[in-house]
Amino acid sequence: MAGMDDPAEDFASPAPVFDGHNDLPWALRQDFGYDIAAAALDAPQPRLHTDIPRLKAGRVGAQFWSVFVPSTLSPEHSVVATLEQIDCVHRLASTHPDVFELAETAADVRASASRGRIASLLGMEGGHSIAGSLGTLRAMRQLGVRYLTLTHNDDISWACSATGAAREAGEDFGLTAFGREVVAEMNRIGMIVDLSHVSERTMHDALDATSAPVLFSHSSARAVCGHPRNVPDGVLERLPDNGGVLMVTFVPKFLSEACRAYAWDLREKRRELGLPVGFHDTAPDEDPHAASEFAAWQAAHPAPAATVDDVVRHLEHAREVVGPRHLGLGGDFDGTPDLPVGMDGVAGYAPLLESLADRGWSRADLDALSWANAMRVLEAADS
Repeated sequence: MAGMDDPAEDFASPAPVFDGHNDLPWALRQDFGYDIAAAALDAPQPRLHTDIPRLKAGRVGAQFWSVFVPSTLSPEHSVVATLEQIDCVHRLASTHPDVFELAETAADVRASASRGRIASLLGMEGGHSIAGSLGTLRAMRQLGVRYLTLTHNDDISWACSATGAAREAGEDFGLTAFGREVVAEMNRIGMIVDLSHVSERTMHDALDATSAPVLFSHSSARAVCGHPRNVPDGVLERLPDNGGVLMVTFVPKFLSEACRAYAWDLREKRRELGLPVGFHDTAPDEDPHAASEFAAWQAAHPAPAATVDDVVRHLEHAREVVGPRHLGLGGDFDGTPDLPVGMDGVAGYAPLLESLADRGWSRADLDALSWANAMRVLEAADS
């Protein structure tokens, strides 16, 4: 393991960015039918947050690509769709072999970066992708998946989500006995436990159960913005003992109280009009009159904007709680419709890191944030 005094390891300073979560594979499914050539990623792609020119401008050196599928799918369809997402990342790398290189281990990541490629790792987003099967979990690991986010937006039978029905009813059940088995098996096979999306009790239960460092691949600080997807200080305080990392995300409703309140109002308005809410906010058979009324409400109530300064506030608060060796970046690009003002997709890391430098963050702390801390967690899972 590289020493903490040299967080950029063998690379010239500043260190590249190792991002914890990007939903490009899902966007390629939704917007391009998995036709990677049609996405034309080697030129600026205004329909996406992610393209090759902006990845280079953002100095991205390693990326956990999210192989996400909705938790509304049936168990068998969840597994198939996750396999299709894994295939998408493989085809992304084969379509642009001069840019992307598949990676599993920390050694792979270093080798890819030394060749000027973006190390491309796989992260499953939601325990529904294993359909309650430890055998499926092991098979996904054999296919190269390096982390599993225990839930997505909905509860599953063995883990409570931050935004699921149980928590909304005030019944946070955390991890079940099988959930603890999942965590133990993940530790055994070298799959990182990702605690973004899970409820507070699930966070604590997983930290109690795990023998390896955890990630929050795309979450921010609840003390700064009270969204339940964010991480409370009582959980953050446990990361130094665990060795884990909070990878701060750029989703406006997780960054700004004004954006969080607006998202809540928007959700309640849709409910009032009988329109779908949640991850899928449109449906082909929704009432056109209600949809028109909702569009008029949106026009009369423009959304507030988050800024790069909001991201900085989360990072500076979290640094006060856990110190600079337990922070990372998990943008959630192409997994959110809006971004903070001043962030041009995946090129947005550059202005963020410049802002932190202007506020007195040292080169060593910035390199730990952008690269070394994520590498340390990956190395721990490799061992």
